[in-house]
Amino acid sequence: MEISSKENTQFFSNNTILPVDRSSFKSESSASKEKQSCCGGIKIFLGALSFVYFAKALSGSYLKSTITQIERRFDIPSSLVGVIDGSFEIGNLLIIILVSYFGAKLHRPRIIGAGCLIMSAGTFLIAMPQFFMGRYRYERFPSTINSTVSISPCLQDKSQTPLSALEKSQAKINPGCEKEAGSSMWIYVLLGNLLRGIGETPIQPLGITYIDDYAIEENAALYIGCVQTVAIIGPIFGFLLGSLCAKLYVDTGFVDLDSVTITHKDVQWVGAWWLGYLIAGVISVLAGIPFWFLPKHLPKPESRKDSSASSEQSKFITEDNKDQHRSYQQQVKIAEMAKGKVVIIFLTWLSFLPFCLADFLPSLKNLFGNPVYILYLCASIIQFNSLIGMVTYKPKYIEQQYGQTSSKTNFVIGLINIPAVAFGIFSGGLIMKKFRINVLGAAKLSLGSSFFGYLLLLSLFAMGCENTDVAGLTVSYHGTKQTTDYEQALFSECNSGCACSKNDWDPICGENGVTYISACLAGCQASNGSGKNTVFFNCSCVGTLESSSQSSSAVVGPCQKGNECPKMFLYFLVISVITSYTLSVGGTPGYILLLRCIKPHLKSFALGIYTLAIRVLAGIPAPVYFGVAIDTTCLKWGSKRCGGRGACRLYDSSALRYVYLGLTLVLGTVSVFFSVAVLWVLRKKSSPQDETLSANRERGTCGTKSRKENFVNSNCLIQTTYWPEKETRL
Repeated sequence: MEISSKENTQFFSNNTILPVDRSSFKSESSASKEKQSCCGGIKIFLGALSFVYFAKALSGSYLKSTITQIERRFDIPSSLVGVIDGSFEIGNLLIIILVSYFGAKLHRPRIIGAGCLIMSAGTFLIAMPQFFMGRYRYERFPSTINSTVSISPCLQDKSQTPLSALEKSQAKINPGCEKEAGSSMWIYVLLGNLLRGIGETPIQPLGITYIDDYAIEENAALYIGCVQTVAIIGPIFGFLLGSLCAKLYVDTGFVDLDSVTITHKDVQWVGAWWLGYLIAGVISVLAGIPFWFLPKHLPKPESRKDSSASSEQSKFITEDNKDQHRSYQQQVKIAEMAKGKVVIIFLTWLSFLPFCLADFLPSLKNLFGNPVYILYLCASIIQFNSLIGMVTYKPKYIEQQYGQTSSKTNFVIGLINIPAVAFGIFSGGLIMKKFRINVLGAAKLSLGSSFFGYLLLLSLFAMGCENTDVAGLTVSYHGTKQTTDYEQALFSECNSGCACSKNDWDPICGENGVTYISACLAGCQASNGSGKNTVFFNCSCVGTLESSSQSSSAVVGPCQKGNECPKMFLYFLVISVITSYTLSVGGTPGYILLLRCIKPHLKSFALGIYTLAIRVLAGIPAPVYFGVAIDTTCLKWGSKRCGGRGACRLYDSSALRYVYLGLTLVLGTVSVFFSVAVLWVLRKKSSPQDETLSANRERGTCGTKSRKENFVNSNCLIQTTYWPEKETRL
């Protein structure tokens, strides 16, 4: 046994530069005890980190589910909501470099714990405006409020001007109107989301590196996979929490719910959006507690005790750069001595800056000189623009296009779409492993996933609902399709004797199936009942449509979408789930392609540039310009108490469908072209010798002699595959 071991050691020492692991000669009892101690500590950290990933994913997805609620509560357009959504990425980018550089030298678990506290503080800050803005006010004619006073909707006498109109006129005169109305409270939501981004920054880089440093080498990938799996579960609970809170009225616990005259199906309904942020903030606080009790260092596994780096990382250090490595170790010691002294750390960092730039610029030039990396980076940026914009405004699209409530929309997304994405990512990794797909195959799978995914998305253009018949907006008062100016078309002969405002939005549904913006514009002369049970009579405009009967009554609330709309919504869900799964299948192959197309010592740097580019060029701008484009499809804007433009009340369904899906599809098509370019470059770089080696590897017929020759003759690092030259040659 000893002779064979010596022979093997001599063989590898003559052909490869691999250190001999002396730890195997230690006693089995001490090794097992130390292994149990190491595994116990790292598993506690793994459980805590998984809970943190769940917390940050839950709060992030809950923000997506409350986009429409925030828009209505603060009376802001979709473009401004997009800025709020992108502020998370801005906060993350503000300190990502500082955290990544200095965080590794400090107490990593405690920095993660501090990040959780900051993240929870930001989450609480988002909910704070609810407690300072006062009660939510929606537009309602006084006759629909519980009152014994009967007021005619069609105002013949100016003395009968409703209280809401008087409040608006007085609000315009009052110089403190804007502050009183809380119109700028959305800034707290933006700052809170910015703070969330700052707090989330240390979780991923410090948490993953901590696991990689102290976990057994063969278990590190499994542990990181567990963390990512838990992160996928978070959005499911986030959207389900959004569904639950959307059913509750915004001022639940502050007002008598019997006095609320709108339902969760009304376009003015605002759910208890703030409640979910309080829950998410508490979860973030609880998730950060264990990290304050974890040690700065854990016992290293036996396989990593003989060197400061893992066996795989030790291959990256060659004889040529040992002096540079020693110099770097001295720099680290100096930085450790300066811990807690911010000025000294800053000056030390400035002194090392020329040396960092001397290595940084050649690495950057090397990275951007790689055509595969550049093309894949462009494809990913454009594709993430389409996906981020689509996901951000998907709840709004479902609500406006298919007439669904916010509660049902969030429930559907959380219970159907998110699991489809998770299953797609898992399937992509399973396909890669089962069929042993190489780099070229990964590029093909990623391209095919994107192509068929966006091809399925094209079919959604035919699965929309027609506009709801709204008198003066989508149809005229005579039943014909509206083609004239919307503001002028709101008034007709049937309501010419009424003193109505074009800015009000208090929809009623006539017996003819047409929605009217207000009872006044419908020409209603009388009403009966109160609250949600109010019925309007003698509505002169309701009886003027050619397709209507002689009845002229109406009830509170807009009319429902057409009979075909529920069926179209079902078709949309099926295609949406299949599309989400198809696009997600290419996620893992694309990630493998990114790692395999660059030199090993540039992987971390390449991933950092990739993440930075995605966040700056996709995560921040996509929600903004998607929101601007969606705002162009608005037919009826709400009005604030001070007379300014509020949130959109009604969208043009057809225009919204073409803008939302069209913008997503155009960006996706451009990304497909870049993916085709990636595949073309890979094919051009691939040689017949590489294909022969790959084929031999798959059949398992490659002999020991050919493997040895490949290992000895290759200038690259020793890989676990039998064709080591292919990755770095690209």
